[in-house]
Amino acid sequence: MWLFIKNLFARFMRHEIPDLAAQLSFYFLLSLFPFLLFTITLLAYLPLSTEYVLFMIGQYLPLESIDVVEENIRRVLDVQRPELLSFSLLFALWSASHGSYAIMRALNRAYDVEEERSFIRARVVAVLLILGMFVAFLVALILPVFGRALGLALFELVGLSDQFLRMWNVIRWWISFFVIVVVFIYLYVLAPNTTIRLREVWHGAVIAAMGWHLVSLGFSYYVNNFANFTAMYGGIGGVVVFMLWLYLAGIILLLGGEINSTLKLMRKSG
Repeated sequence: MWLFIKNLFARFMRHEIPDLAAQLSFYFLLSLFPFLLFTITLLAYLPLSTEYVLFMIGQYLPLESIDVVEENIRRVLDVQRPELLSFSLLFALWSASHGSYAIMRALNRAYDVEEERSFIRARVVAVLLILGMFVAFLVALILPVFGRALGLALFELVGLSDQFLRMWNVIRWWISFFVIVVVFIYLYVLAPNTTIRLREVWHGAVIAAMGWHLVSLGFSYYVNNFANFTAMYGGIGGVVVFMLWLYLAGIILLLGGEINSTLKLMRKSG
């Protein structure tokens, strides 16, 4: 274990993971608002009020961050706009593909390989990866944030027991975690330009999913209770909060790839 930690730390620093995570945070910030626009536009088709959506999102976002998106949320939720739904999805995919391509480069570095795939093939892989991450983000948003409302709707529609609601409040968190693990496995297998088996990446995927949840909850708690980014940064405080969260999430994501590559290297060396 000590040898693994020592090798992991050495590779973490040699591959400049903090710098690469900063690149990821910038790329994903560019795609965040188109993706948020797509998600909120999709919510307009669900039987949820605007105030309820804002209240539920506010439970999980730092206070400074909700101010950045509240006006747009109110504007989009009032009207169903199918053309806006398709446009926001396409624009989010295009902008976020740059971020997934950066992940591919970072994981290539983790496995000490060069990117030899053609431009078109690499971009197709990048789009597939970002589609998987969109699914993870949607599940992570809908189940933890709106899962109770969905459970109540299902309860009223089918007439399930109160025990179902109690079980659902636990199950929805496990479903969210499981989906994120699956998406991370999918990402760690496809992104590097080398052949990787599923059994070689599940360790990093589980640790990254756990770390992602813990960092998100811990950082949100810290910002909401201790940090005052608005006083320090003024009107851009919410953007700074987003950037810091994306930066920490990027480190966790790339750390999972480094864990997998370090384990593979140690198995080869015996």
